[in-house]
Amino acid sequence: MANYVHTDAAPAAIGPYSQAMVTGGLVFTSGQIAIDPATGNVEATDIVGQTEQVMKNLGAVLAAAGSSYDKAVKTTCFLADMADFAAFNEIYGRYFSSKPARSCVAVKTLPKNVLCEVEVIAEI
Repeated sequence: MANYVHTDAAPAAIGPYSQAMVTGGLVFTSGQIAIDPATGNVEATDIVGQTEQVMKNLGAVLAAAGSSYDKAVKTTCFLADMADFAAFNEIYGRYFSSKPARSCVAVKTLPKNVLCEVEVIAEI
């Protein structure tokens, strides 16, 4: 049976989904975007600021599930513009130093017109 994960330290879901689900010793996070949970808004306008906020949000969800960045086994990253890859990758690497498997793709548009979104599968 899967268990829902919720924390007020990350943005509430903006649709009919959970921040994360835990099952089989793994946590599956929903994609996190650069919404500041304190304001409910996207505060940063550049890829650096938005990536930092995404990583803070992911960290909060992982912690609420009893996991961490070091336990990540797979990430999926979405960028609105692949020209932002180098800046995104530099910040991403500071958080995911364990180097989980990763996919990174450019997409046409992301929710709330943010510049990046990241989802994670991690061990508990």
